[in-house]
Amino acid sequence: MKRSELREHIFKMLFSYEFNSDSEMPEQMRLYFEQMDEEEPKEKDMEYIREKALKVILKTEEIDKLVNDHAKGWKTGRMNKVDLSILRLALYEMKWDEEIPESVAINEAVELAKKYSGDDGPSFVNGILAKLAEGRKGQP
Repeated sequence: MKRSELREHIFKMLFSYEFNSDSEMPEQMRLYFEQMDEEEPKEKDMEYIREKALKVILKTEEIDKLVNDHAKGWKTGRMNKVDLSILRLALYEMKWDEEIPESVAINEAVELAKKYSGDDGPSFVNGILAKLAEGRKGQP
């Protein structure tokens, strides 16, 4: 499975997290994998999706604080869940995933927003991520 496809599945997991409790997520993940479009997803792909989604979930509080600090006039509680899930994944990749270049994380987030968000979603996601990227340039 290509990395962009893996990222899309991770986004869907993060989106479902908005509507399920921590205790429900293992079962939700199992059901998700059973219903994946692919004939039979490879175990390594399922493990990558599961692990990365959980890593993002564990950083949600820290990610949301970054978003809230940089999104002028917006707080995570007011954002639509699609955009918020995309932002969380992209910010995780930008800040903690050394395998993903920052520009790729931003570009892929915008592509997800084009596919899953409303008309303003791609520019909203791009604007927030650009501000965060700019704010990180001076940090070690």
